[in-house]
Formats: sequence, structure tokens, C-alpha cells
Amino acid sequence: MQHFGRIDVLINNAGISMRALFDELDLSVIERLMQVNFWGTVYCTHFALPHLLQSKGSVVGVSSVAGYKGLPARTGYSASKFAMHGFLESLRIENLKKGLHVLVACPGFTASNIRKTALTKDGTLQGESPRAEDKMMTAHQTAVHILKALHLKKNTIVLTFSGKLTVWLNKFFPKLVDSLVYNHLAKEHDSPIKS
Repeated sequence: MQHFGRIDVLINNAGISMRALFDELDLSVIERLMQVNFWGTVYCTHFALPHLLQSKGSVVGVSSVAGYKGLPARTGYSASKFAMHGFLESLRIENLKKGLHVLVACPGFTASNIRKTALTKDGTLQGESPRAEDKMMTAHQTAVHILKALHLKKNTIVLTFSGKLTVWLNKFFPKLVDSLVYNHLAKEHDSPIKS
């Protein structure tokens, strides 16, 4: 505030993931994910909110398709993104008459280091990605889509074909999507899910 004098946009983009079955998981892993992914968003938004209301600015939360559909072996990650999604939707409605714009951005699989830094069942770093990162949307492409949605004052944006398809199918065929998601993630290298 001292340097720029105002806040026009807050982008909540911090995030960590996990990859382990819940019944094998040290619960401190979920606590850590909630601290970073959910509480990080809550605290940053809380302290920026008065300034954003004054500027009639925007809050962006980089959530995930995992905030729409729970993913196996990512219980803590999905829970943190569902919580983030609900928090931001509630914030949008609370401030409907005050000019605050809230965007929930849900990238699908995006090339980044999130899978390399994902936590295992005991909280150690996974260290390698189980997915073909070179075949995913880049972080730059994701940012461009989010900036366009921000400019257009959209409420939500879901990225990638598979992300959009997952969200849409889950509305009408949730049991089918359960099976599709299970089978897809079971095929990952070193998947904790049995195919």
C-alpha cells in the first residue's frame, strides 16, 4: 500500500498438492494443505478486502477441477480446493452490492512443479511428476486465460478440454465420472490407486 497506494487485484495462487491414499495418510499432510491452499487464501483476502472494496477490485482464487470433483489419492488437495471454492463463492455473494469482483479459476492439469512438490503419505516431497508435463497447458497459457476472464469479470473459469468435460459430466453423470477419474488416475506412474 505504501508504494502503490491501492490494491486492484489479489490473485491467490499459492498451492501444494498430495498423492496418497487417505487410509495410509498422516493427517498432518491434510492440515498442511488446508493451511496453504485454504487458509492462505482466507488470510490474504481478509487483509486485502478493505482495499479491494475501496477500489472496486477483484479477488482471484486459483482453485482446480479438484474443487468440483474429488480426486482419489488427493483427498486433502480436493478438500482444500472445495473449501476455497465455497469461501470465494460466499465472498462474491456477500459483496454483490459493493462492486467486488470474485473469480474462481479452475485449471485442469497444467504444466508446473505442483506434482513434483506434492506431499506423500508421510509429508515428504514426491519429487517427480507422474504425468507427461510437456503435454499439458503451460502456466503462461493458463495465466493468459485467467487474465482474460478477469478482464471480462467472469465468476468462474474452467480450463482445458478434460477439465471442462469432467465438470460438465459430473453434473449429470457423477457415478460415471467417479469410474472415469478412478481409472484415469490409476494409470499414473506409481499410482497408489489399484487399477
